[in-house]
Amino acid sequence: MKVVFMGTPEFSVPVLEALHARHRIVAVYCQPPRPAGRGKADRPSPVQTRAEALGLTVRHPVSLRSEEAQRDFAALDADVAVVVAYGLILPQPVLDAPRLGCLNIHASLLPRWRGAAPIHRAIMAGDRETGVCIMQMEAGLDTGPVLLREAVEIGAEETTAELHDRLSALGARLIVQALDSLPLPATPQPEEGVTYAAKIDKAEARVDWTRPAVEVDRLIRGLSPFPGAWTEVNGERVKLLRSRLAEGQGAPGQVLGGFTVACGEGAVEVLEAQREGKRPMPAADVLRGLILPAAL
Repeated sequence: MKVVFMGTPEFSVPVLEALHARHRIVAVYCQPPRPAGRGKADRPSPVQTRAEALGLTVRHPVSLRSEEAQRDFAALDADVAVVVAYGLILPQPVLDAPRLGCLNIHASLLPRWRGAAPIHRAIMAGDRETGVCIMQMEAGLDTGPVLLREAVEIGAEETTAELHDRLSALGARLIVQALDSLPLPATPQPEEGVTYAAKIDKAEARVDWTRPAVEVDRLIRGLSPFPGAWTEVNGERVKLLRSRLAEGQGAPGQVLGGFTVACGEGAVEVLEAQREGKRPMPAADVLRGLILPAAL
């Protein structure tokens, strides 16, 4: 099939590779290079980097709303467009241009967690399962009918980074299956159970030790690795990247030993952390150079 691929971050790369192995990708659309690193030089996205390595044509328009951009897209004469974490709204002329429309790979069990941050929000909310849906796109935000879906359990100590990688691989497998099976019956999403996965705000990342331990643990795992939940230690902002529930009680923020901290209810043991200007390290290594106060 003639496929237009539309994606930007690392999550999208395994999907691009799986499609490239089986179909003809006539163009790759991704977000433009952005300033990154200490020098703030423009850095291409993971999808652009991989697409260029595969010898594929890459486009990164700032918008798809202009008539010129829509004509260029339609001129590709694609059978289907596959969209996964692209980052731009697709106007109706773009949605209508491919012969079989536009298919979206969404990392949740729709209609739960429509929107920008479904993996983070599933962990932060304490969901026991999530999954991937292959959806026929329409103008609404993640509202289209579902062609394929598969659920996975969320591990008790799983981080967003780990779940991200599992769902990315699952999405790659499901989209190949979907394209091999088209046309597929489209199941409308139920009207009940709709939730929205709002973009993560960095203001959410500071740990509030007065919250129950289950909520603090979910926050740490859900925001790992980015933006990273954090707490202040002796005036230094320390990111907490991995945790688990622990035995113990105390005043909220009280250090109970090692890197185990009391919460409003119960306690959390920090397993991995990152000091300012340092790489992520196991908590035991962090504590060799960081003396925790009696309370955080």
